[in-house]
Amino acid sequence: MRIPFIAGNWKMFKTKADAVKFAEEFKSLYKGTDIQAAICAPFTDLEALAEIFKGTDIKIGAQNVHFADEGAYTGEISVSMLEEIGVDFCIVGHSERRQYFAETDGTVNLKMKRLLDSSIRPIMCVGESLEERDAGKAFDRVRSQLEQGLADIDAEAAVRIVIAYEPIWAIGTGRTATGEQAGQMCEFIRNTLIDLYGEDTADQVIIQYGGSVKPANAAEIMNMAEIDGALVGGASLKAKDFMEIIDF
Repeated sequence: MRIPFIAGNWKMFKTKADAVKFAEEFKSLYKGTDIQAAICAPFTDLEALAEIFKGTDIKIGAQNVHFADEGAYTGEISVSMLEEIGVDFCIVGHSERRQYFAETDGTVNLKMKRLLDSSIRPIMCVGESLEERDAGKAFDRVRSQLEQGLADIDAEAAVRIVIAYEPIWAIGTGRTATGEQAGQMCEFIRNTLIDLYGEDTADQVIIQYGGSVKPANAAEIMNMAEIDGALVGGASLKAKDFMEIIDF
């Protein structure tokens, strides 16, 4: 039985003081639910969030990680550093990381493997550009990302993975895939996982939709059969908006 999972991705927003203010408000609004909630925040906010959310069901996530345990990687953060704080999830391969910081399917795969050897669950992002969708290549692109990102990861580990389908053309643009479009791609992702791992494993993997999710469209998206949750960007920056999405 897959537990619905809604995660906020703050991107490069909120100082520690901002994060504390949000967390205290969100904690007061959060009354317990059958939906798993998490906040994926900048590294500098994570320790404060972990402290405020202690004793609740609210999880915290990082937005990136390096695949090496340690070394001369200026500016990077390791899995063990995140574990020490108490991080529960980590986003891997977000389109903005791919676009601006040279993230590739190969580095996604390395990060996935390292996270799966730890206590932190990866949220692996996949999605096509507008050009790829218009050219009829959306499904080919997403399948390629899945196959390369999940290479040499076995079924036992795969059940811990969260897949986030984020069409690049709908991230931060105000455009949103229709429920039908999102549901169709998430069904395709599920079927690809069946091809890779078999039905029993694929049925356990949580698949989220991300891309301009907000209170007004959360119900349409979440009610699609193969969508188990959402990766929320801008609407997760306000506690009331994020809670409304969780309460869809």
